[in-house]
Amino acid sequence: MAKILIIDDERAIRSTLREILEYEDYEVEDVDNGIDGLELIAKNDYDLVLCDIKMSRMDGMEVLSEGLAIKPDLPFIMISGHGTVETAVEASKKGAFDFISKPPDLNRLLITVRNALDRGSLVVETKVLKRKVSKVRPILGDSTPIAKIKETIERVAPTDARVLITGANGSGKELVARWLHEKSNRSNAPLIEVNCAAIPSELIESELFGHEKGSFTSAIKQRIGKFESASGGTLFMDEIGDMSLSAQAKVLRALQESKITRVGGEKEIDVDVRVVAATNKDLLKEIEAGNFRMDLYHRLSVILIHVPPLTERRDDIALLTQSFLEEICTDYGMPVKKVSDGAMEALKALPWTGNIRELRNMVERLIILSDKTITEDDVKAFANPSAPVAASAEPAAPQTDFNQFKNFQDYKDFAEREYIKFKLEKNNWNVSKTADDIDIQRSHLYSKIEKYGLKRGE
Repeated sequence: MAKILIIDDERAIRSTLREILEYEDYEVEDVDNGIDGLELIAKNDYDLVLCDIKMSRMDGMEVLSEGLAIKPDLPFIMISGHGTVETAVEASKKGAFDFISKPPDLNRLLITVRNALDRGSLVVETKVLKRKVSKVRPILGDSTPIAKIKETIERVAPTDARVLITGANGSGKELVARWLHEKSNRSNAPLIEVNCAAIPSELIESELFGHEKGSFTSAIKQRIGKFESASGGTLFMDEIGDMSLSAQAKVLRALQESKITRVGGEKEIDVDVRVVAATNKDLLKEIEAGNFRMDLYHRLSVILIHVPPLTERRDDIALLTQSFLEEICTDYGMPVKKVSDGAMEALKALPWTGNIRELRNMVERLIILSDKTITEDDVKAFANPSAPVAASAEPAAPQTDFNQFKNFQDYKDFAEREYIKFKLEKNNWNVSKTADDIDIQRSHLYSKIEKYGLKRGE
């Protein structure tokens, strides 16, 4: 039900308009002056305002200007008993949806109200769609690490230098990569993404370099790889640390010579690609373990950008939370909810193992389950009921008896089993949601469940 505010200093006009609109099933409030009207506009979410122009305490044009400053997308219909073309034009220039003379014609009034409400709905829908199709979201945060990342992007993006982005899952590595492309000289060309962890090792070469028809059993037609598709633009290789050694060798050659060869082909193909890579692993340790090539590491890491976990930028949580609140509430078509000071402090104190991704999911959960204002109790009850609220960023002392483990591998298996069990229970054994939560493939998670003999309700 649409909510309409009437601002008019004539009781008879207010009563008449209210009676007409309520008969049409609109929810109506009215005040007799512009000052009180502006207070209500600031406090409440109205879908439309009907405002008189000639009023004693504050002129209707002032109300229009200040009201649109508070709620830029709020439609105003101006009404006046002294209507002239000049007045209508002035109201239109100031942002009014329409102008109606007193006494209002009933049919024209209802049509104008309906059109204004439809226009308001379209404005909201357009904003949602624009955000959904926009190339890149802003990097939110005023903390020192984020300021440094933004400065580095400004310096590095216009060059063709390769960039290696490191950081934990959910911390925002992909967003940094998108901004590197967006601010580069290649921004009009494509940004092609490939998740090296999501592609089986036997298919990664075909995915990156393409293949010729008949090169292997299922190769029924020629395929263009990611390197070719990204030629002239940027190739974002996510989770580069999970790539097989054989694929690493081919990537190294492609970076050295700017040439590729499709699987099953002989012809060398020139490619002009800027590579941006990302990983949540410590590649230097992977090099020591023999899992990653040192020469490829040095090729990729011309510029290093480390994205800190959310626990190292807690001052940004308030800004991120407010942004997610506005975004999600807009998507759901509901008024933006408020967060109490206690709730914000409780959010800042959480451990945030899933970083920005986890924060957004929690904000969405709180929006759905909380009332108009999200309280500290809501955070404790709904945000992450399985995880204790930490008083500080310091990790809790381990409670496990380490004497039970014969070697490090036994402990790793135990820790992995307990972690997966905890996440499954937290998500009510929704495997798809849990796989997304811990950032692994669903098939991989099923294998882990089978390996550790995990069962629901054990």
